[in-house]
Amino acid sequence: MCAPISGRFAAGADPAKREQILDGAKRVFMKLGFDAASMNDVTREAGVSKGTIYVYFQSKEDLFASLIEREKGRFAEELRDLLARDGSVEDRLLQFGLTYARHVVNSDMVPAMRTVIGVIDRMPSLCKRFFASTPSNAQTVLQDYIERQAQAGTLRVEDADLASRQFIDLSTSILFKRRLFGEMTCVPDTKEIDRIVNSALRVFLAAYAPPCNEAAQTVPQ
Repeated sequence: MCAPISGRFAAGADPAKREQILDGAKRVFMKLGFDAASMNDVTREAGVSKGTIYVYFQSKEDLFASLIEREKGRFAEELRDLLARDGSVEDRLLQFGLTYARHVVNSDMVPAMRTVIGVIDRMPSLCKRFFASTPSNAQTVLQDYIERQAQAGTLRVEDADLASRQFIDLSTSILFKRRLFGEMTCVPDTKEIDRIVNSALRVFLAAYAPPCNEAAQTVPQ
């Protein structure tokens, strides 16, 4: 978005101010949690007035959802760039799976999901925004890639939406569930994550690699 000739943005249209508020909100939510945090806390942390924050976000729920959408969008773009690099479909899927698995165990995604689950009964719209399939969603990015590979003949897939969800679940479900329910007391080492994702890729290619392409079913160990 470009600023008008006067150098000033319309109310609620300054992207730098919006990012400033979201950065402050992220620090507050991480420190206090969703329920304990207030819009006053965010205004102090972000260094803006209460009037300003309500110009950009209607409520604490809207602010939290917007923060989640921003973080999801950034991660989705990282994955989109990764899949666009040169390399075989096996290599690109492997790198996608490794990146996603590391994100599950190292990022704020799971703590944010716990927050959403905790308020689902009184804020169902927040849950819908969290799980929405949009262009800025990691699963949608993978689905688009799989569809392109199916068109090129390097994968044999009839339902790219289902296949993308299956690969993400295969690559992360063990790690995700352990972290979601607090069973993961420390971050798994690189070898364990590699083992899980390589196994996921073997299962995925066994189902979706073209039968005439034996090489496509060979996964690096």
